[in-house]
Amino acid sequence: MTDTSGVTLPARVDPSKLSAALEEAGWVAVGGRRGIYARYAPPESSPVISASSLMVPLDEGAPEFSESMQSALLQISQDRDLWVRSIYPRLVVEASDEFKFRKESAAPSGFIGWRSGERLIESARRTLLAGAKSYMGTERHFVNRHGRFAHRYLDQVLMGQTAPGSYIVTAYAPPTAGVELSSADASSFIPHVASASVRDVNQSVVRAVEATVEALEHYRISGSLSGFEAGVNRGISYEMANALLGMAEESDGADISIEWDPAIPAPTSLSSHFELKGSDVEPLNKAAVKLAEDTSSRFVTLIGRVHLLAKKRVGSPGVFGIEALQSGPVKKVRVRLSDDEDYHEAIRAHEGDLALQVSGRLEKEGNLSWLYDAVVVRTLGSIDEFARPTKRTNIAQGQGSLFQESNRDSSSSPDSV
Repeated sequence: MTDTSGVTLPARVDPSKLSAALEEAGWVAVGGRRGIYARYAPPESSPVISASSLMVPLDEGAPEFSESMQSALLQISQDRDLWVRSIYPRLVVEASDEFKFRKESAAPSGFIGWRSGERLIESARRTLLAGAKSYMGTERHFVNRHGRFAHRYLDQVLMGQTAPGSYIVTAYAPPTAGVELSSADASSFIPHVASASVRDVNQSVVRAVEATVEALEHYRISGSLSGFEAGVNRGISYEMANALLGMAEESDGADISIEWDPAIPAPTSLSSHFELKGSDVEPLNKAAVKLAEDTSSRFVTLIGRVHLLAKKRVGSPGVFGIEALQSGPVKKVRVRLSDDEDYHEAIRAHEGDLALQVSGRLEKEGNLSWLYDAVVVRTLGSIDEFARPTKRTNIAQGQGSLFQESNRDSSSSPDSV
């Protein structure tokens, strides 16, 4: 890297990548000489004023190439916002497929409410994880299956800065990198193969998003969730429905787009742009609950206030207590999560006094009610918005008795906190 007048410039730049980034940002090719240089005119809104056009050198073997390229980069960097958000990240990242997660908000251009921003990043993360799990095999509800593989995939991905306009989070996933398969993965999925291509996993992410969005369209027409059931073999899962629910929730519109790196031929059978609406929250919520159900057990869904958080073992998904805020089969229940990702959502709900919607297999053990194999469907609004008022004195007593019961039952139940 070269640092000139406070601007960090890459030491080496692929001219074709720079040209593509400029055109994407609205610059227009206005001439040049084939294989020697190209000229670009900036958008009318650009503050670049040092020249009427920009010369991008194309001949990397020319003796003046490095000096001419540095001059071009300095000229572009006069538009600091364009440089930092759009051009520089594209130049320093090697070959990369780009996922863009966009969410419209009422905040000024390029901004978003803090909690909505956190939710968008978390939803983007969960979308990538859910799609990566579907690469290893399709399931209605993965629980913890393929979680380590999905996180190894995520370790290959970089997060870019948000773009101006609506709020956009960009994920850069290098298509030529590999994701290691464990011995268990390889024996059950691809024998004698040590790693999976990131490009192949990226395609699984897109395929699962595409199937889920198609199921949403089917729901809009028919009012039926059958499209979600039928699309499980294409990557639809509880995890993906829940991830996209977070994109649509509290938004004026959201979308996911993918730009395939041109270094590797792009798949022609997959869409590259998917739109979500605020009205998609209801069907995605219903689909997530349905996909998480185990028809061999009694599954329930309830909304409540988190009032106990505990992790007995390091690395375990964790347990939390929830007090129902609406009428239902139980008033207080302990929730044993199936996925450690959901524990962070429970912590967020606890810290923000937010209602949490959970689903799981309800069982009674002595005086305690448990939700086993439970999942967090979504975080809702403030607990004050829900029907059942709760006195603080009762809350304190409930918390105290919950801990006491935990101590009494720990010897009789292996699943006690």
